[in-house]
Amino acid sequence: ATSEGEGKGSTFIVSLPVVAVRQEEAGGERIHPGSAVTNDAVSVNGVTLEGVKILVVDDEKDAREVIRRLLASARAEVVTAASAAEAIEIIQEARPDVLVSDIGMPGQDGYELIRRVRMLGGGVGSTKAVALTAFARLEDRTRAMLAGYQMHLAKPVEPSELIVTVA
Repeated sequence: ATSEGEGKGSTFIVSLPVVAVRQEEAGGERIHPGSAVTNDAVSVNGVTLEGVKILVVDDEKDAREVIRRLLASARAEVVTAASAAEAIEIIQEARPDVLVSDIGMPGQDGYELIRRVRMLGGGVGSTKAVALTAFARLEDRTRAMLAGYQMHLAKPVEPSELIVTVA
């Protein structure tokens, strides 16, 4: 933000991340740079998520939908939850292979969610988990790992990084 002084207005510059899309010449399918598309599915260096059941948890509807679409485009079976409480119900019923969760959620945050998941019996407690969060400091990564996540990714995440990490 800049201003030349009182009464002279202000200038605000906002930078928003944008996923670059290019047009593939043969067939006209849109693909993300660094990814290859086969039968409308995204793969990264041949890695797809076919047959992988994933639970995505984020209180932000738009963020949840972007991650759901990205993972589904890599052929994953994706279910979503808007809260930790909803996630606990779904994880017990759907038994996903991987949990991808935001940390900063109202009520029970992602740290509490993973602690509760780890206390579940019947094999559900050992579900692989990825923290996908704007909390990106080293301390945040350490805290996520100590809480029970196997991986920590900072938002915004590169689509290829998320797909390979979940795989």
